[in-house]
Amino acid sequence: MLAGKLRAPASKQACPTQRLATPRISSRCARQQRLQVNAVAMEAPSTLRTYQYSKLNPAELKQVLARPRIDFTSILNTVSPIVENVRANGDAAVREYTAKFDRVNLDSVCVPIEDIPDPVLPAEVTHAFDVAYNNIRAFHTAQQSAPMEVETMPGVKCRRVTRPINAVGVYVPGGTAVLPSSALMLAVPAGIAGCGTIVLATPPRPDGTITPEVLYCAKKAGVTHILKAGGAQAVDKILGPGNQYVTAAKMLLQNSEAMVAIDMPAGPSEVLVIADAGASPVHVAADLLSQAEHGPDSQVVLVALPGVDLAAVSAEVDRQCNALPRNETARKALGHSYVVQVASRAEAIRFSNMYAPEHLIVNVEDAEDWLSELDNAGSVFLGRWTPESVGDYASGTNHVLPTYGYARMYSGVSLDSFTKKMTVQNLTYEGLQNLGPSVAKMAEIEGLDAHRRAVTLRLGMQ
Repeated sequence: MLAGKLRAPASKQACPTQRLATPRISSRCARQQRLQVNAVAMEAPSTLRTYQYSKLNPAELKQVLARPRIDFTSILNTVSPIVENVRANGDAAVREYTAKFDRVNLDSVCVPIEDIPDPVLPAEVTHAFDVAYNNIRAFHTAQQSAPMEVETMPGVKCRRVTRPINAVGVYVPGGTAVLPSSALMLAVPAGIAGCGTIVLATPPRPDGTITPEVLYCAKKAGVTHILKAGGAQAVDKILGPGNQYVTAAKMLLQNSEAMVAIDMPAGPSEVLVIADAGASPVHVAADLLSQAEHGPDSQVVLVALPGVDLAAVSAEVDRQCNALPRNETARKALGHSYVVQVASRAEAIRFSNMYAPEHLIVNVEDAEDWLSELDNAGSVFLGRWTPESVGDYASGTNHVLPTYGYARMYSGVSLDSFTKKMTVQNLTYEGLQNLGPSVAKMAEIEGLDAHRRAVTLRLGMQ
């Protein structure tokens, strides 16, 4: 979590052919150039490259599906010494890095939340957070499940019971954008699950205090401690969004002697929008930019069905981007974003499932009918009136989601993220009589005689 304090190095120009030093990379750039020349079968909008799905060969399709490259080796080389220093020196190291990266000298690194005065915020601000809190709580409370019990054979009862993870650490970013909504998305389900300790880590402001909006959400959601850094506190699991440095630190801790779990690996934020001819170019552009503004390494993809006015979409992207306070960030993200033209619903679904986006917007007629065929996405937004923003803030679903293609095998944060499951068995003597001979025979086959004898000695068998 301390890695959230790191600042990413200045981005390097993508594929600078004139500076390449190795033939391998040079050929990669050449492939990119051929892809851009050969796969574009129509005039592309000025903002986004355009590919026709039906004209992409397998190699080109694989390249289009690839996310912007992240140099994890370099990132890990930066993060590893910091993680090791925090492991060895604890709060002293956290203070050192907070002073270095945030230019704040902290007296206390981790404090009980009740020791921090309640923030004072305008009523319209607290009302907005209260609406989000109520919806998030309702959606995650509904995820609770009753204990499962089944009698697999007479006298053999098996159960699965749920227990909360005792202590969790939740990270709320505070770099280029402060995200109080993440405090709700993480602490609310943690509280519902029954986690005894909920430590919220977030970078402090220059005066050493916590952003009032983050503090309000933390208090409302039941956070127990505030960690004024991305630093060290004894927890069993770490959850929360962040840049590639945060992700690298989480993955390092998961694979270390710290014995800490993480929610998921993740990368830069992303959205894939499927649009048909009836989709408003204004809305499509707004949805694309809502993720492009997250960071320069974000990626947005438009999958355009026949009849989509790409020139109008491109013009809207340009117009709306110019009006954004974070327009420079958004334009950098647009630099590695693109449009894929498809001829049919089947092609759109196939491409989307291969891409496995963090956010999937289906802006088509009868969008609900598409859901049964959509397999890989962190969160899905169906229909004309469902912008991704509602999921980011207040619909009730969770906005901590798998990115970088991990939606193929990971789910977003949910109530289950804060619990663990235990299986329970309870046999009667009759049950062991029924089951024991099979167990003993299997143990004999595997050459594990102590396993066999644990059954046969109870049953008086040889």
